[in-house]
Amino acid sequence: MIDVKIEESWKELLKEEFEKPYFTELTSFVKEEYKRARIFPPGKLIFNAFNHCPVSKTKVVILGQDPYHGPGQAHGLCFSVPEGIEQPPSLQNIFKEIHDDLGTPVPASGNLERWADQGVLLLNATLTVKAHCAGSHQNKGWETFTDAVIQQLTRKKRNLVFLLWGSYAQRKGAFIDTNCNLVLKCVHPSPLSANRGGWFGNHQFSQANRYLKEHGMSEIKW
Repeated sequence: MIDVKIEESWKELLKEEFEKPYFTELTSFVKEEYKRARIFPPGKLIFNAFNHCPVSKTKVVILGQDPYHGPGQAHGLCFSVPEGIEQPPSLQNIFKEIHDDLGTPVPASGNLERWADQGVLLLNATLTVKAHCAGSHQNKGWETFTDAVIQQLTRKKRNLVFLLWGSYAQRKGAFIDTNCNLVLKCVHPSPLSANRGGWFGNHQFSQANRYLKEHGMSEIKW
């Protein structure tokens, strides 16, 4: 079995996945890519979303698609960038909506580790990407793996909140049981989608917190 460097509770939950042939092939592909090209995020941060958010703490899941493919942006959490990196437009729109929804000031930093540490799993469908080549690691096995993450998580836990932004995330999350989880859908926060309407004014962050509170969980400090 491949020794995957991932937080222990996730390692236990996903152990069968790590033994499957597709994951072995995916691992070989990713290792080769890191040897011969510039790949994001840095190898040690591929599973950063899981390392900040153990299974027991996970209560909200935000689904992204691909890591950012510009230098210094991707660090293993969807929509997030490290300290000191300019906020991408989608993240700016997320912060604007949080401000309008909850009245919280727009933060200077785009680092969402503070969300992850509170139980928000910031999960991209594909966990690696080649520099400046969006979608370059799609259809190599990552999507199968991240589908399994959602399936195993929803088998183990109830009353999760899923934020599915845009058609890709909504297709990926189509199998989530809405009877025992809250699934909130809207357009993607990218300017291309958000500026056409359907992103601003949805109040998804306050809805998520209300649901968590109703089910005896602490609210997220967005």
